Amino acid sequence: MAFDPATDYPLGSERPELATTPSGLALGELTLDALRTGRISADEIRATPSTIRRQAEVARAAGREPLAQNLERAAELASVPADTILELYGALRPARSTAEELEAWASRLEHEFEAPLTAAFVREAAAVYAERSLLRERAPATV
Repeated sequence: MAFDPATDYPLGSERPELATTPSGLALGELTLDALRTGRISADEIRATPSTIRRQAEVARAAGREPLAQNLERAAELASVPADTILELYGALRPARSTAEELEAWASRLEHEFEAPLTAAFVREAAAVYAERSLLRERAPATV
């Protein structure tokens, strides 16, 4: 049966078979007891890209396009290591990166992580930062 964003939301109660953990565990297997006893790891509690994409479909069907776009970017980033996400977050803070550094991030997102929507978002941020003089002028000097 195909996913219908208008009737299959919330996934956890309407279509729980569509919401699984990164290793494929069913939602019913995610319990605090299973986590405490080590039967599952904390990594299993993360949402998968496919689940997040379904949430984007639900948002779009409800007329919430900006939320849908945010969720699509989140789906791209769901498999990106947390330390990389934190580095990117730091790079996107005003005056932290040059235009070239942000372009390098966008390229990395596209090629290494297959995240073209997020790469476009970084490029858009770089353009806005340039307009508002929020880019760092040049890379810091190395000793």
